[in-house]
Amino acid sequence: MNASVNYHVKKPFIQAFEFDVDGIDGNLVSPELFTTDVSVYDLRESQTNTVFNVHGITFLENLSPVAYPFSARVEQAYNREIEKLLSMQINAKNVLVFDHTIRIDDESASRRPARNVHNDYSEKGIQQRLIDLLGEQKAAEYNEGHFGFVNIWRPVEDTIMSSPLGFICPDSMNDEDWMTIALKYPDRQGEILGVAANRQHRWFYKSKMQVDEAIVFNIYDSKGLPHLAHSALDMKEEGAPDNIVRKSIESRMLVKY
Repeated sequence: MNASVNYHVKKPFIQAFEFDVDGIDGNLVSPELFTTDVSVYDLRESQTNTVFNVHGITFLENLSPVAYPFSARVEQAYNREIEKLLSMQINAKNVLVFDHTIRIDDESASRRPARNVHNDYSEKGIQQRLIDLLGEQKAAEYNEGHFGFVNIWRPVEDTIMSSPLGFICPDSMNDEDWMTIALKYPDRQGEILGVAANRQHRWFYKSKMQVDEAIVFNIYDSKGLPHLAHSALDMKEEGAPDNIVRKSIESRMLVKY
């Protein structure tokens, strides 16, 4: 499959995304991005298996769909489901669900699919998030053991027929491809890792993901499990209807192994 993605462009200074600028929900100021055409391998067409504790990613099937709209009551039930899921799938001993984001590929949506190639946290961003969630004393305890941050991505309401989530194989990346990108919110700041274009990158995704499927992928691991650069892919599946937009939910968890 062919798709286009938006890579970051390296600069001699730290660039930033600015969110909700001028107090307007969804008003985003972006750093410079470079649109590139890429070839994407479809895992659904192969017998390739990804194993989380080796590849940092796994694809799951036959799950209960996430109810939409995503109410507070739904969130509580889903958090419990995530805790059980990560205990079984990645042997997590403790799971703290701390964030859910609904993304809708519509111009009126406050959160649209992230169309920049990135990983969700930098090392500095991880340490700050750990303190924000646990406090300094417990964060220090976590740093003495094995912990990680994990993302679960799922379709909601409809099969994904456009703007699917794609990933770069970690072994096709160089250290020099990564760069720090600041995140500036009205009430806080953070950091992610942006990715520069590299012709060696090998992209993959799973086509036409359904509401009973999920992707579990690593965004940080204190013992060095690969984290995966990812982005929404600008592409449409064959036969994609114009009246169905991509809707997804991504959830972030702090896990202790």
